[in-house]
Amino acid sequence: MTQAQPARDGTMASGGPDRMREYRPGATADLRRTGINPNFWYPVAVSGSVPKNKTFATAFAGERIALYRGASGAVFALEDRCAHRQVPLSLGVVEGETLRCCYHAWAYRGNGRISQIPYLPKGVDRPPRGVRSYPVRERYGLVFVFPGDPEKAATTPLPELPEYDSAKHKTMVFSRTVHCHYSFMHENLLDMNHQFLHRGVLGKIQPKLLGYDTGPEFVEARYLFTSAGGKKDRGAGLLSGEGFGGGESPDVITVRTEYPYQTLLAVPEKSDLPSFSLWAAYVPEDTEQRTNHAYGLLMIAKPPIPGALHLAWPLIRRFTERVFAEDRMAVEAEQRAWDEQGEDWNQEVFPLILDVRDVLRTNGVPIRPESALCGAAALCDGSPRAGATSEAGSPQPG
Repeated sequence: MTQAQPARDGTMASGGPDRMREYRPGATADLRRTGINPNFWYPVAVSGSVPKNKTFATAFAGERIALYRGASGAVFALEDRCAHRQVPLSLGVVEGETLRCCYHAWAYRGNGRISQIPYLPKGVDRPPRGVRSYPVRERYGLVFVFPGDPEKAATTPLPELPEYDSAKHKTMVFSRTVHCHYSFMHENLLDMNHQFLHRGVLGKIQPKLLGYDTGPEFVEARYLFTSAGGKKDRGAGLLSGEGFGGGESPDVITVRTEYPYQTLLAVPEKSDLPSFSLWAAYVPEDTEQRTNHAYGLLMIAKPPIPGALHLAWPLIRRFTERVFAEDRMAVEAEQRAWDEQGEDWNQEVFPLILDVRDVLRTNGVPIRPESALCGAAALCDGSPRAGATSEAGSPQPG
């Protein structure tokens, strides 16, 4: 773990001023060509988007996934293509706990195995392979799938978010598509020196880096946010616990990337309790991972006055949407520049961003564009195509 040391300008930078190095194109592997590690639980839908007896089309890094909720209320995740003619199963019909393709009415169980082919003569065996299934868990109002090695799903924990279940908090859910590599999202939130971007929403904010720590799978930075005047959105004060009357007290903001998720915790300087916390996951949608779906859970502490947070909710929502829109504009512009240049030309000088790039790079996996041609369950290395899987994700004979 790196200790925070004073830099020459009086701020706190881990490792001291010798860490203030620039990125040189070609010096290290391009992070924007690094894929996200599939061996984690990733949200792919808001629970409300998958009503009972309905389907929902989603994706993870180019793998199209069909979600459906059976009559029991359980959610299943299948490769979004019928084994017969490759028509998307997300266009199909839910019948009990099975999903029937809209084309020739082939039916599939939640484990991906073919349960019925209506016109198949008696005595004729069904094809031995169905479609891939994904381990599924539903938590925090989100549907998570495990797109990696299914044998690792049972031992890989979901993130722990005790505030979500606390009666002292209320949660705001975010679900937005952002056209950029997921790494830009981590860098955007972790580098709080970009508050000038939000000057029309937050007023004049002076962020000071108090210090940061790093490890093989995480980077955590602590900032002191001080208001220096200017007009700010009413929702900003309500979110930070200043109340309808507003206030200018500083906040300590802690941002942590712990692969592959990201969190933010805001604690007023004169308080021991956070006013709000944020959990976020950035899930690549396309094969080249230049588009991600951002899922966020903003858990806000309820004030002592009953009903006050309910009244403030529309203002807080408007404020957060304004901030997110500005951040999205910036990261999508960064992605467009990368697309035009063909590589990362960023001259980065902030040490903790260089460190989080190392974390994302070393924990990630290579992006293989050819995987889109192989199918979601293929290995793309000359090996035979994977067969259907059970609900736990283990291969099944069909």
